[in-house]
Amino acid sequence: MSITTKIHIEHERLALVPTLQNLEDIAIRVITQGNTDPGSTVFPFLIEYRDRDRLEEMLDADPTVQSYELVDWTDQTGIYYIEHTPKTKLISTVVTDVNGFLVHTETKGNGWLVRLLLPDREALNTIWEYANENGISLDIIEIYGNTDTGGESSYGLTDEQLTALITAYEHGYFGEPRDISLNEVADEIGLSSTAMSGRLRRGMRNLIAATIIDREE
Repeated sequence: MSITTKIHIEHERLALVPTLQNLEDIAIRVITQGNTDPGSTVFPFLIEYRDRDRLEEMLDADPTVQSYELVDWTDQTGIYYIEHTPKTKLISTVVTDVNGFLVHTETKGNGWLVRLLLPDREALNTIWEYANENGISLDIIEIYGNTDTGGESSYGLTDEQLTALITAYEHGYFGEPRDISLNEVADEIGLSSTAMSGRLRRGMRNLIAATIIDREE
């Protein structure tokens, strides 16, 4: 079953992040394209900023920008085609590799808020592994299964995190006092205690982000 997921990614070499970090009150959005070359490093962006000269000064200095071309500038809003440098970190390639689509991409905080349409959870796991291997911080904010009834929320949890949390809960790990140690919970699903601790920590973080914290604000 296909899923729609919202993620937030951060890394100093993600596209345009250096510009984002140096200009206050800037908003950047990737303009969705109907056809995307999987290996492309050129993308159209809509950029809202009050000072075009200052913006282009930062684009000139941005280590993720190889070149840019202004298409239109109206009312403090510009449309640019921007080519990224080889050292720029992109998730678009891995998303295309798993037959996914970037539905909406915009800047939030010091990174990008991305809504993805993916064929299944395995595709999301592949993207998460790619991010981890490349030092990209990736938070899963929400996941929905695409069904006729609108889908069921998975509260931002991967399958592995969901299994870890349920196992820990059912065996009394969250009780007071605890009925089972971390090592024993880890043994239940064949993980080391270190791996289990990390999976529980990431799962609780994503669960809190999806249910308590309004990440978009």
